[in-house]
Amino acid sequence: MASTFGAAQVLVASNRGPVSYVKDDDGSLRAKRGGGGLVSGLSAIGPDAGALWVCSALSDGDREAVRRGLGEDGVRMLDIPAEVHSDAYNGIANSVLWFVHHMLYQTPLEPVFDAEFRRQWASYETYNRAFAEALAEEAAQGAAVLVQDYHLTLVPGMLRELRPDLRIGHFSHTPWAPPEYFRMLPDDVALQILRGMLGADRLGFLTRRWADAFTACCERFAGGLGDTRIGVHGLGADPDFLRERAHRADVEERMAELRREIGEGRRAIVRVDRTELSKNIVRGLLAYRQLLADHPEWRERVVHVAFAYPSRQDLAVYRDYTAEVQRVAEAINEEYGTEGWRPVVLHVKDDFARSLAAYRLADVGLINPIRDGMNLVAKEIPVLSDQGAALVLSREAGAHEEMGEDAITVNPYDISATAEALHEALTLSPADRAERCKRLAAAATALPPARWFLDQLNALREGS
Repeated sequence: MASTFGAAQVLVASNRGPVSYVKDDDGSLRAKRGGGGLVSGLSAIGPDAGALWVCSALSDGDREAVRRGLGEDGVRMLDIPAEVHSDAYNGIANSVLWFVHHMLYQTPLEPVFDAEFRRQWASYETYNRAFAEALAEEAAQGAAVLVQDYHLTLVPGMLRELRPDLRIGHFSHTPWAPPEYFRMLPDDVALQILRGMLGADRLGFLTRRWADAFTACCERFAGGLGDTRIGVHGLGADPDFLRERAHRADVEERMAELRREIGEGRRAIVRVDRTELSKNIVRGLLAYRQLLADHPEWRERVVHVAFAYPSRQDLAVYRDYTAEVQRVAEAINEEYGTEGWRPVVLHVKDDFARSLAAYRLADVGLINPIRDGMNLVAKEIPVLSDQGAALVLSREAGAHEEMGEDAITVNPYDISATAEALHEALTLSPADRAERCKRLAAAATALPPARWFLDQLNALREGS
């Protein structure tokens, strides 16, 4: 039987992989490399480590590449049927599990677990099984497998049945719902998720709070953790990459453009988010409007630079939310704007260089999510702010666990208190702001992506 095992000693499994394929007009396929913590982590273990990344083909270009037998070294892309992937990804992962863990449901009307949900849940099982089977096929005897996130909660248990020799880890990049909210899921589905996760030797979470919530769910609904170990790894910013990238020519160009939009001598309150429901962009805009109402001295002296990049626009609720962000921003500009001052500078087209430029220009960073696993923007702004930015930070962001002492903490639902927090941030002395920002940056970079990954891999291998 051993002869049927693959050669990979370290495997990562995630919905999105490190490469995607774009089909050009002439029919040729072009590979685009991605970034992020997992890419940095895998790079850190070196080219001779026998590493493999198993991911899903997400686009028509990806599926065509699989069918043509194209691929990158160290990557196996799964051609899961598009309709199965859509059910699993949009129907279950993003419309059920994301909503549960971020506690986003409007409970008088949702969720509704009916026959359509059961059909989509079957696709989620199929999707997870495809990953488990691919990992089982590719892994060497005793290999380490690191499964990622809420898309693949069933994989550890399925893989354990196929390959009991493997060291299996799973990492959750989101919050975990407390038992009272998690129990909204159908009982059998909730138990299936927990048992799937508990198939791992080790489970990783971004904060102790999310780890404790998972443990509480297991104790309440699954009879405890069994032999599964729990670890906490707070993913940090990559300071070397950020500082180098933020001083390239394209960022300098965006800074000049933003300075013109902001206006000479004005302060900048900066937020950079996807238009994800949990990011709380609309309430952030309303708090800024409250600031202008309560503290008229800031009119024409401050600009809210808000980058709200569209997310999951194939779901109607996200399209509606993006439209509401734009509506509120326009309303503030109409109410308070003058000939020489636009109170809100809103951009909805994704532009990484422009985001970095905004970080550097920030006097205040506004991060007020309803609920967030970590929030790397909260960590990136202090690292890059040229003058030292104050941070207005939701107590519901995972980053608050590490950075709350030097941030100005807000209840994300309290618009009036958030407005006052913005006023406090704007009135901090330059010396106080710079000192706070220095400490925030140190906390933000305590566990950069490569070390974050290696710490998990080493703990999994060592049984700690």
